[in-house]
Amino acid sequence: MNIEDFRNYCLMKPGVTESFPFDDTTLVFKVFNKIFALTDLEEDFKLNLKCNPEKAAILREQFISITPGYHMNKKHWNTIIIDGTIDDDIVYNLIDHSYDLVFQSLPKKIRVQLNTTA
Repeated sequence: MNIEDFRNYCLMKPGVTESFPFDDTTLVFKVFNKIFALTDLEEDFKLNLKCNPEKAAILREQFISITPGYHMNKKHWNTIIIDGTIDDDIVYNLIDHSYDLVFQSLPKKIRVQLNTTA
């Protein structure tokens, strides 16, 4: 996976926008103004993704390239180092998981609206 694959995958999801709300290098993906993924464009390729706390702990034990979320709530966020040690399919599943967690936290009216426009 490279940065463009990551970007394109995030943007194909319903209701997703991208922005640079923190600085000129931190690319943030949101669904209805709630962050589900971010990366820094200048540092080594790493992703911050939201994760269920129990799953986050298991992933950190299973993969050396998954650590508690850098500059994020360590209970609910993981940092995934994209260095080839984790299969791309797993990374895509983690992106989906992060998106789904945030999507499910949205009010029902917004979820229905996003599902009908997808």
